Amino acid sequence: MPNFCAAPNCTRKSTQSDLAFFRFPRDPQRCQLWVENCRRADLEDKTPDQLNKHYRLCAKHFEPSMICKTSPYRTVLKDTAVPTIFDLTSHLNNPHSRHRKRIKELTEEDIRRMKERRLEAARDQSQNKENETSESQDSGGTNEDVPSLSPEEKELRDYLKSLFEVIVVIGKQNIPLSGHLEVEEDSECFTPSNFQALLEYRINAGDEVLRRRFETTAVNAEYCPSGQQQRILEVCESCVREELLQEARDARFFSLVTGDLADFPEGPHVPLFLRFVDQSHFLREEFIEFLPFEGDEEALTERLVLQITEKWGLSMEHCRGQAHVGSGVFAGKIKAVAIRLMERYPLAVYTPCSTCALNVYLANNLLLTGVQVVMSTLKRIGSFFSKSPLLQAELDHAISIFYQGNEEKANSLKETCRLGWTERHDVFELAVDLLESLLLCMDSIHDNEDLKWNDRITSDAYTISEALADFEFVVTLVVLKNALSFTRAFGKNLQGQTLDVFFAASSLTAVLHSLNEVMDNIEVYHEFWFEEAVNLAAAMEIPVKVPRLYFRKQRTETGVEIQPESYFKEYLTVPVVRRVIQELKEVFSENHLKALKCLSLVPAVMGQLKFNASEESNADLYRNDLPNPDTLPAELHCWRIKWKHRGKEISLPSTIHDTIQLAEVKFFPNVYAFLKVLCTLPVLKLENSKCEAAWKRMKAYLADTPVNHRSKSLAVLNINYDVKHDLEVMVDTYIKMYPEKEDESLE
Repeated sequence: MPNFCAAPNCTRKSTQSDLAFFRFPRDPQRCQLWVENCRRADLEDKTPDQLNKHYRLCAKHFEPSMICKTSPYRTVLKDTAVPTIFDLTSHLNNPHSRHRKRIKELTEEDIRRMKERRLEAARDQSQNKENETSESQDSGGTNEDVPSLSPEEKELRDYLKSLFEVIVVIGKQNIPLSGHLEVEEDSECFTPSNFQALLEYRINAGDEVLRRRFETTAVNAEYCPSGQQQRILEVCESCVREELLQEARDARFFSLVTGDLADFPEGPHVPLFLRFVDQSHFLREEFIEFLPFEGDEEALTERLVLQITEKWGLSMEHCRGQAHVGSGVFAGKIKAVAIRLMERYPLAVYTPCSTCALNVYLANNLLLTGVQVVMSTLKRIGSFFSKSPLLQAELDHAISIFYQGNEEKANSLKETCRLGWTERHDVFELAVDLLESLLLCMDSIHDNEDLKWNDRITSDAYTISEALADFEFVVTLVVLKNALSFTRAFGKNLQGQTLDVFFAASSLTAVLHSLNEVMDNIEVYHEFWFEEAVNLAAAMEIPVKVPRLYFRKQRTETGVEIQPESYFKEYLTVPVVRRVIQELKEVFSENHLKALKCLSLVPAVMGQLKFNASEESNADLYRNDLPNPDTLPAELHCWRIKWKHRGKEISLPSTIHDTIQLAEVKFFPNVYAFLKVLCTLPVLKLENSKCEAAWKRMKAYLADTPVNHRSKSLAVLNINYDVKHDLEVMVDTYIKMYPEKEDESLE
């Protein structure tokens, strides 16, 4: 129902205005002031509880200083707010109009009583302020002076603050702490580090604290020892991470998302993201840390749980999903970790990641040598053509040559190649269409007849062309294209609109049925697929043969000859189809499918189902997450009725994000809790492009930073450059963590 403003001569209602509406206060004295200022006689005989329950005033009747906007979606009044802005005369211009809100005519006695109450309220407020001031003085002065700092302590804090400012700049700009070249121990040449250079710049720019500290220091001495630099960096990193973790703790429910392995000087690390819905109802996916990836699956699982619970202060009991993007051996290892986590915490469902196409995800998880060669080559191709527009122009030229008679197809492929085609759902279909053009392009670049390309580019082109010109690559690509054609539409729907995701969850049975049918008739399917690969190889003048590695393994069995068709059926086609079926069953577990079917809570999905869906059957999955589980059936019934009988001018929200932002969702606490939990599932696409910012910044950091210059701590600052930081908190944290180092700093 809409809220109507109770003020006289005000016709605003909540459904036709963006203004906030406020309840009458329950406090009797404040409520009486509100009624008096409204000048409505019909409200005087009502109790504060009645007024609070049934009457509202819109924001137009309050001074702007009385209104606080705590978030883009929440507006509140100050505790002492009283409405003072009213139109008490406009009705006089139309004396024949009928008013349901009659304005009370004040007598002199009424005016006198109102003045006395206002004066008394003002005196009470002033007395309270005086008492607060007196108490603060009795307790030792203002908060700013407690505890009082000595000149030496204040100078130390100012000095540390300057150091933290430099570290923050270095982190956000991704500048290595040390110089770009290592200095020999016996060398007399001194090259200052980047940190030193920035300190000197600040001194020259007028930083008096640093100038006093280092004015007598030798010019070829390091101002700040590397050990102290590292301690400051670690504190800075922990403070930035704590800001994100506190938001995740406030959100309560979260999901874990990891990326592919990244190399650091200390060894391989895995990037870890947290996905949660913040207090403003926005879905977030934030980078938290690079974690060491060493040891067996059991050790990795224990280390991950320990990191999340003891070091980050989160509870794995509140983890509602996990997704892991990886390839090769790493994909198999991280998958084993995911299964162990799900055994301990069944609601932490294992899902694909919304930032990775399902077919790419499935292929990355197929631990077959040929498949991994195809995936690494496609990744290398995507990186190769991103280096220069001239390389892309060379590929366009090759496409034009092979599609001379089909200009429409050629233009379509050229456009697709500019849009990150190696990460699309139909990547394998596109790769087959482009294969001849790619090989021609790579051969042309490697030949380098016009000397257009440097040695690095020609070397990369040669490596790629060698991979493309191998029959095992061709047949593997064709098998992937055909086997994963059954999951292409399914995967695309998973990253589509909420309605598509809901129906995709119901279509998995049909997808598995089709793949099982392929498995039952694998001889027929393989014959067609192999023939397609042979024809493609013939067009590229690639000989059909069994991989050389197979013969090396079979040296002892001399005289045994195997035909290529039989070999690739046994070692490629059958394993690919079987493992795709197995992977789909594992990643779409019973709990995962139940969760996706709870998307019927979104009004647009309910509308497509004619409001006949029954969510109770799937609701038990998250029953313990609900504030009032006993009232869930009645609440779901009211939720369906609300949208079924909505006004024609009200459109049905089509996403979880749209639904959770509605003001009226707070009247359905169980539905609201459901939506917040569902939001965290990593399989659901990020509805706001800002949610993907952390992923993009992480990829940019790894692409722009050589391995020997990478720092886990600086990476946290660089990737989370927009996270607020408080230098005072950093200084306090540093002093508490390293009290014994204060004397060193003062020397």
